[in-house]
Amino acid sequence: MPPEPQQQQKSGRSAALVAAGILLSRLVGLVRQKLFAHFLGNGLEAAAFAAATRIPNVLQNLLGEGVLSASLIPVYAGLRAKKDEAEARRVAGAVFGLLALMVGVLVAVGLLAAPLLVSLIAPGFEGAQRELTITLVRIIFPGTGVLVLSAWCLGILNSHKRFFLSYAAPVVWNGCIIGALISSRGENQDQIVTWAAWGTVAGSIAQFVVQLPSVIRLLGGLNAKPSMQSPAVKEVVSGFLPAVMARGVVQVSSWVDTAYASLISERAVSALSYAQTIALLPVSLFGMAISAAELPEMSADAIKSKEERAAAIRDRLSAGLQRMAFFVAPSAIAFLFLGDLISATLLESGKFTAADSRFTWYLLIGSGVALSAQTSGRLYSSAFYALKDTRTPLKFAAIRVSLGIAFGYYAVHILPGQLGLPAHLGAVFITITTGLTAWLERTLLARALQREIGVLSSTWSASAKVWGAAFVAGAITLGVKVWLGTKYGTVEAVTSEWGGSMFAPVALPRIPVSLGLLGVFCALYGIACLVLKVPQANAVLRRVLRRK
Repeated sequence: MPPEPQQQQKSGRSAALVAAGILLSRLVGLVRQKLFAHFLGNGLEAAAFAAATRIPNVLQNLLGEGVLSASLIPVYAGLRAKKDEAEARRVAGAVFGLLALMVGVLVAVGLLAAPLLVSLIAPGFEGAQRELTITLVRIIFPGTGVLVLSAWCLGILNSHKRFFLSYAAPVVWNGCIIGALISSRGENQDQIVTWAAWGTVAGSIAQFVVQLPSVIRLLGGLNAKPSMQSPAVKEVVSGFLPAVMARGVVQVSSWVDTAYASLISERAVSALSYAQTIALLPVSLFGMAISAAELPEMSADAIKSKEERAAAIRDRLSAGLQRMAFFVAPSAIAFLFLGDLISATLLESGKFTAADSRFTWYLLIGSGVALSAQTSGRLYSSAFYALKDTRTPLKFAAIRVSLGIAFGYYAVHILPGQLGLPAHLGAVFITITTGLTAWLERTLLARALQREIGVLSSTWSASAKVWGAAFVAGAITLGVKVWLGTKYGTVEAVTSEWGGSMFAPVALPRIPVSLGLLGVFCALYGIACLVLKVPQANAVLRRVLRRK
């Protein structure tokens, strides 16, 4: 039988806790990025730091949250659903021991192989920029290893429905980097990024330590013996390897994107990093939050009979997709129509100029193409993980990445010339190619999942309402922006970049105007959704009125 309404409300509250934790950490992360942009802009050192963090982050992404969610949570949550707490604790300890052993080896390899890794991910870097990147990689790598252990804490906390702490913990990571950046004021650019690198190490340790006491209490202690004797541990490992491979092919795509950008210009590397940071906010808040909250619930559903399991998972997916669409649609439209305002509000000051905001907007357009596919794809993947199938997501991720690499080079380095665009605008097609291939992966996941659990209830009607409301709100706000620029400021045509005429940000006070226009967009979207009787809009309004 499908979950009761009370169970759906419980999942909604869990998703809200995840979103609250993510929002808090992302807001502090935006402060970190604002300071970074202020001190370093889109210069050589910013590009070196962006590339240097990308390399050790591969370790975190390969062995961290996504992989452990795919392999550990379904087994651990399943044991708890069967009331086998003792075995669940043994599995948790054994997985921690195995993970710590693996991370130690990989960190050592990363430190030794840093020059080779820099050559792979940033082949366009030379001389002092290359040497700086190698130094930063060697500083950051051990801290990233600690973040993998922090992801183990997240897996345990999520399985116990303790969502807020695990997703708010990165606040201390961001806080340490912010402290390092503030402390580095007055130093030269090389020293600023070096301070920031040491801040990431301190933050990684703090993020792990802040979660560990709660995890130990939940487990009643920690026996971190790396053992493979338990069948449940073997089940985690068997799911772990395909999940690592799936994350691995995604990381290959990320590496290739950075490599392509490094061949364009250092500005393209840093702008890509800024755009990805902004785009990650809605992906995390809405895609990750809902998927993370539903994974333990679907894992518990997976122990039911085949018919009950299929019905329960279908119900959770349909509800989750509708909640996602309500928030993702305006985010994607805002990236498309108002990306310059978003970039200006979040990043513009100091060395980060209006031209940098505009360039970042161009990359956000491609990110908007991917947004809906990335968020719904996460939920579909979580359903496969709950069914203890990590191989299907791996297969489709490999297809997406292979096509992205194949078409990416053409789109980045050949297509701009054919369209008569400057070479540096090839960076725009990095995010556009990623978006198109993300839609392919999402479609393949949905079709494969329907063969497993049956056809999902149609969400087209609900999606049409929210996307229509977002488009109207975005178009009206864009019109207001252009009118303000025409009436009160100089409207600069960026003909030299696009071969056509586009309006630059208005020449009024930039941050207040940007915030005001984004507020207008949100208000128009909310009103349109209420007029169209979108259930999620009514629910949000009820919560606001109740708090008052």
